[in-house]
Amino acid sequence: MANRVLVISARPDDVRALKHALGNASDGPFFVEDASTLAQGLARIHRGGIDAILLDMMLPDSRGMSSFDQVHQLARHTPIMTLCGVEEETSAREAVQRGAQGWLSRGYFDNSLVPQSLRSVIERMKVEQGLYIAQARAQITLNSIGDAVISVDMHGRVDYLNVAAEEMTGWTRDDAGGRPVAEVLVIVEGGTGNPVTNPVEHVLRSGQVQALTGEVILVDRHGRRRTIADSAAPIFDWDGQLVGAVMVFRDISDTVALTSKMQHLAQHDFLTNLPNRVLLNDRITQVIASARRSDTSPALLFLDLDKFKHINDSLGHAVGDQLLQAVAQRLLDCVRTSDTVSRHGGDEFVVLLADERRPQDAALAAEKILIALSAPFLIEGQELHTSTSIGISVFPLDGPDAATLIKNADTAMYHAKERGRNNYQFFRHDMNARAVERQLIESNLRKALERQEFALHYQPKLDLESGKITGVEALLRWEHPEWGMTLPERFIRIAEECGLIVPIGRWVLQEACEQAVRWRDSGLSRVSIAVNVSAFEFRHRDFFDHALTVLASSGVDPACLQLELTESVLMRDVAASAALLAKFKEMGVEIAVDDFGTGYSSLSYLNQFPIDVLKIDQSFVRAIDGLSESNGAIVSAVIGMGRSLHQRVIAEGIEDATQLSFLKLHGCCEGQGYFFSQPVEAARMGAMLHADA
Repeated sequence: MANRVLVISARPDDVRALKHALGNASDGPFFVEDASTLAQGLARIHRGGIDAILLDMMLPDSRGMSSFDQVHQLARHTPIMTLCGVEEETSAREAVQRGAQGWLSRGYFDNSLVPQSLRSVIERMKVEQGLYIAQARAQITLNSIGDAVISVDMHGRVDYLNVAAEEMTGWTRDDAGGRPVAEVLVIVEGGTGNPVTNPVEHVLRSGQVQALTGEVILVDRHGRRRTIADSAAPIFDWDGQLVGAVMVFRDISDTVALTSKMQHLAQHDFLTNLPNRVLLNDRITQVIASARRSDTSPALLFLDLDKFKHINDSLGHAVGDQLLQAVAQRLLDCVRTSDTVSRHGGDEFVVLLADERRPQDAALAAEKILIALSAPFLIEGQELHTSTSIGISVFPLDGPDAATLIKNADTAMYHAKERGRNNYQFFRHDMNARAVERQLIESNLRKALERQEFALHYQPKLDLESGKITGVEALLRWEHPEWGMTLPERFIRIAEECGLIVPIGRWVLQEACEQAVRWRDSGLSRVSIAVNVSAFEFRHRDFFDHALTVLASSGVDPACLQLELTESVLMRDVAASAALLAKFKEMGVEIAVDDFGTGYSSLSYLNQFPIDVLKIDQSFVRAIDGLSESNGAIVSAVIGMGRSLHQRVIAEGIEDATQLSFLKLHGCCEGQGYFFSQPVEAARMGAMLHADA
């Protein structure tokens, strides 16, 4: 494509010579226009389309540098070359300093080098324009990303910061320019606060990519601290020579805080912040190992609060929760820092006395606890009275490991209750009441499937915005001919221990799928049924094959089935769990993580599973009281995480309007709980579904 050149000159001979030289250029002609005055030239430039300007600064209506300045102001991005005689070269040099690309000497206009020089100037300007656009695009891109970017020269001195880096370091680009990177980017170890060598310095020495390892803290110009993750890379010129380095980093403080909170939660009871079973078992194992070396006799105290259920039922869960928190604090006040107080679940606590040498020491601790808990508690202006029954087991006499010691202390605690409560009992090997109970339940469980004594009740899940039913959860009930309606809490653990949980779980899956078909045949649109899957079922070698058989035999749409598994079940074998879940997902079955936040999982592993739903454990929902936003912090964090991972979030155990309002405010999708409906039998659930349709 030919270039268009504007010659601004009042000298006809100059114009003719230039037109001749440019019009007959060997590498392609130029289109040449001319103007004899500055005014005419400016008017033509204003219309656009000019690729280069040849300017004689001595014009009828303007003379000298004024001519150049006016043309340059209007055509700042168009190459300008001045036309001059020998006596005018001083002005020509000044024009170059002000932005001209060069000058052509009068008398040489018809030289063949003129078009070559002009074409070179035009192409150079185009390259510069392209480079400017690329730089502008890079600048906009770097300032639009959330990551901070700092680059340095070979001497480790800062030559660039993007907007994110300015915000995170507290340094502006102008203030930071030329300073050592270690002065602008101050980083220290998260644990010790010791200075960390900037990775840029490693890059400049090695020419290799370098990343920070461990927890690293950025201390900005104003002393504020934040956790960062970063990497640094070398910059090479086109000859492959190292000319500098660039460091990219981002603020991960919120991620670290959430991970830390979730890890803490995995080992601590949310309500009391005491160690949970996972952490307790770990500490018992450590104490036993130490006791074998030091010849000590650590003891376990298993506590159950007396009359707590009455307080909880009559005054409500909020009061009950506050009482549990107060009990936890009194227990902590009764023991040494080397001991462990753990909430075992419900109103049960376990105290690990680490360094006892005589059983009498455990008895003294138990008496101290009995006295402390017998004093009244003042909760919401009410004086509440409770007491505790304590069972004690001692290592190694009463068991060689954590599980046995806990089990035997639990057995001794039941004997304390039988002795009138508010007392303690040491475990004795003739305490077999629990064993008798276990045997009774096991023998009845083996007959229950044959006698068809099991039933499923269903609890609806609702869209919290519309109030419409989105699905149901199937919940197992045992209709025992003598004991009446028996809840799973009484028999599930025994079913797991004696191996009956797998056939029971298979019955539950079969019945739930057949019920979904019955509802479909009654005219209801597709009803999603959630079925809880135990660890034993999930790990059974033919769990998937049996599920396929159930789906085929029942004729249910796989999309109607939702499998609920806990975090601990999934985390037992991450690779195997992910592979199995992927097979169910291919069929259209939904996957839900039940009791989310109460297990011990890695968020990075959890994200590998094809999860559709996160179910917030009811203990977190129960903590929402409307008094403090922090009481719902975990709930809001899980909702936010679920949203970012594109997973639906369901809150369990909604019991009042305050909890519902909080969940809706924070964008929770669905919920279930007594506030909407207790679990009901299939016929009543069907009626509710028809009414909601």
